[in-house]
Amino acid sequence: MSTTTDTSDLASRFQEVFGAAPDGVWQAPGRVNLIGEHTDYNEGFVLPFAIDKTAKVALRVRDDSTVRLLSTFGGHGLVEADIDSLEPGSGEGWSRYPLGVAWALQERDVTVPGFDLLLDSDVPLGAGLSSSHAIECAVISALNDLTGAGFAAEELVLATQRAENAFVGAPTGIMDQSASLRGAKGHAVFLDCRDQHVELVPFDAEASGLVLLVIDTKVSHSHADGGYASRRASCELGAEILGVKALRDVGVERLEEASGLLDETTLRRVRHVVTENDRVLQTVEILGAQGPASIGALLDASHASMRDDFEISCPELDLAVDTSRSAGAIGARMTGGGFGGSAIALTPVGQEQQVRDAVVRSFAEAGFTAPDIFTVTPAAGALRLA
Repeated sequence: MSTTTDTSDLASRFQEVFGAAPDGVWQAPGRVNLIGEHTDYNEGFVLPFAIDKTAKVALRVRDDSTVRLLSTFGGHGLVEADIDSLEPGSGEGWSRYPLGVAWALQERDVTVPGFDLLLDSDVPLGAGLSSSHAIECAVISALNDLTGAGFAAEELVLATQRAENAFVGAPTGIMDQSASLRGAKGHAVFLDCRDQHVELVPFDAEASGLVLLVIDTKVSHSHADGGYASRRASCELGAEILGVKALRDVGVERLEEASGLLDETTLRRVRHVVTENDRVLQTVEILGAQGPASIGALLDASHASMRDDFEISCPELDLAVDTSRSAGAIGARMTGGGFGGSAIALTPVGQEQQVRDAVVRSFAEAGFTAPDIFTVTPAAGALRLA
């Protein structure tokens, strides 16, 4: 999905389609995870940031229980549903996300009326940049305002997670929606996934003479498939055998002990989570003390761990990372849940074009689909635009 509709245009389009002006327009960003992958559902640490690509929704509540949903992309037609008949698993395609958060609010005893909704988004679909959560966070922000529910961001995070887990069927954690709802311009979001404690960590790559490139490999991924669920199951098994509530409670010093208790595959899954948590903490410390130019080695180590221990990379992601590093990036890693999606490459400004050219060339030589390469900067979290 890629659109550039501004707020007034979206409101005008809404009125053309639905015959009345929207009650408002809200937006929520996608996210890039700087570091901390598959640590969120292990009650660990993550360091994502909201990006300058967003989902926008124009929404108007109705006097009946009808829900009508339309998007500006993909050629999908109008989707209709009954707000009083929502059940987990209902809905198709992108409509599951707005319907899911409406259902999750109902679970919290919020009376959600029928509504008309027009969606526009420029968050790349299936690129590991949390396009689905951007939709969910924009919609739940709108419904939170219009129903008078008044939930704080922490509660909206949990409601959105509930929608993903129970309604959509994706066993995700709380990282993506936390970045989208609680992000701030110029900052990464250091999130403790055990208690939702957040610290905003300055991340100004430009001031350090760097850009953060996103390399969308065009290998589509989904959190609702078996690969994500099986990794989560391995983590839960590892925690059970090691006698802890979650892998967050396992320090690097216990890995030797774990090697004598866990089967080879479970050990590698556990090792990734334990060392990734440690890398997040190191990254936060280094950003504060030395700045973005000093975190490259941690990004590289994170990718190696996901490639070798968690086994969630793919040839396109590995090629993007390896080529970026060879062409001048100071650090690179896949980002997101894995099995496709995007890589990030922290790159000196003067070598940006060299890295772009090298990656495009390497993909062509490998016979891969041409990647989409763009820069992102830390942006504001979800907000009402009009």
